[in-house]
Amino acid sequence: MNSSRLLSILMMLQARNGMTSVALAQTLEVSERTILRDIDRLSAAGVPVWGERGRNGGYRLREGWSTQLTGLTADETQALFLAGLPGPAAELGLGAAALSSRVKVVAGLPAEWRDRASRVLERLLIDPNDWYRQQETPRFLREVVDAVWSGRRIAIRYRSWERARSREVEPLGVVLKGGAWYLVARSVDAATPAASKRGAAKREIPNKTPQNKVASKIATYRVANIAEFEALGQTFKRPKHFDLSAYWRESLARFEADLARSRARVALTARGETWLENLRIKAVLIPDAAATEGWREYWVAIESIEHGARQWLSFGDQVRVLEPPELRRRVIELARGLLAAHGVA
Repeated sequence: MNSSRLLSILMMLQARNGMTSVALAQTLEVSERTILRDIDRLSAAGVPVWGERGRNGGYRLREGWSTQLTGLTADETQALFLAGLPGPAAELGLGAAALSSRVKVVAGLPAEWRDRASRVLERLLIDPNDWYRQQETPRFLREVVDAVWSGRRIAIRYRSWERARSREVEPLGVVLKGGAWYLVARSVDAATPAASKRGAAKREIPNKTPQNKVASKIATYRVANIAEFEALGQTFKRPKHFDLSAYWRESLARFEADLARSRARVALTARGETWLENLRIKAVLIPDAAATEGWREYWVAIESIEHGARQWLSFGDQVRVLEPPELRRRVIELARGLLAAHGVA
């Protein structure tokens, strides 16, 4: 008997208010017959679970019944999902709650699981910040997260690359990526005349799904770029089928697809190749290029001419920018400006 699987079944039935044996089997990657045997074991152990036939049937727990495995508070429940990320938990004001929830969960486990869980906590640490980068703690992070939790509209003044603009939004979620916090929010400017007068903020990773008008209003904002914040107090109704994880995956795919349309052809020394690899920049080797001995040529995606020029300038004499011509010219301009700034003719 797999006690871990029994606990998983119990938790899923409690969290989802019932599931079919087929869905349980697919989720736990076992046979339906195994699930049926596990249901019988749970019932024999005193768990009030029963099955319902029909199209909307499945296995359910008795209404009002739930396990008392943890005794977690509301803050501890939120912090549980950040228990392996002490830095982000502290940034969200949930550092102490994360520690408390972790202790309660471990204490509530059977003895044989408790030792294994303790080893994981002692030997696994997740640090989301990249090397040589300062941890980013946005000024309005706590306020943004509070608005996400409570489902209330906010007004922000957002600094994009071009300029600062104001917008009223409905916060749907926050994402931590590469040590930076992002707000995923739905714009209400189109529906709110007063807000539309404030102007539109820069959309860093826009959702352009034409089939879904709601999705087309959802955008991503870097929380550190929020210069002003105002809690409006008005609640809103979340989009019924909005999935934060799915939105983020689709947004990244679109962003990278747009990025791939602009690319540079560069020649790198062996040392330059190592730097490129350490930066984890996607690059495609050009094997048939007639490059000078000691140099190899690559196609590399760039965000823009300006961004690409600053990026390749940091490689110094370990790179030669070959294409496009405007990128090559911009690198040379920046190099000349650097020399002039250091008093070199």
